[in-house]
Amino acid sequence: MLAKASNVLAFLLPSLVSIGLSNTVQAEPTTTLTVVVNGIKHQQGQICLKVYASEKGFPLDETSGVQSGCTKITGSSVKKQFFGLKPGNYAVAVVDDQNGDYKLNRDFLGIPQEGFGVSNNPTISVITGTPKFNKASFPLQKNTTINIEMKYGLDP
Repeated sequence: MLAKASNVLAFLLPSLVSIGLSNTVQAEPTTTLTVVVNGIKHQQGQICLKVYASEKGFPLDETSGVQSGCTKITGSSVKKQFFGLKPGNYAVAVVDDQNGDYKLNRDFLGIPQEGFGVSNNPTISVITGTPKFNKASFPLQKNTTINIEMKYGLDP
């Protein structure tokens, strides 16, 4: 009887170990995105960032991003990291949130009243309008750092 139990254990133990290893090997890789925001004009408030994985809601919808976060302004630039993102194409929208409402305040014409920025730093003007995801997106394969320049008005 003891020999049968030991035979079962000898078969079962390697099977369980191989199942555990196969789950580890098949786990989807994740990356870290580091966003550096430069050109901040104010030394108060916070910089809020939102990471988008598709054009849905980009760049103004407060509920569409895959990750978001704010960081206190401590100088003319700040850095924020986002962990656990799957490899793919992403875009980032940034707001210099001076009043703490976690969104970009705009006037009745839709012109931003707070500082803002978008990954790839596309031209944003009355003519170009709100940037599209494909203009602001970048590939995230491994740990990546991007730089975004704050804008405090539309481009000419």
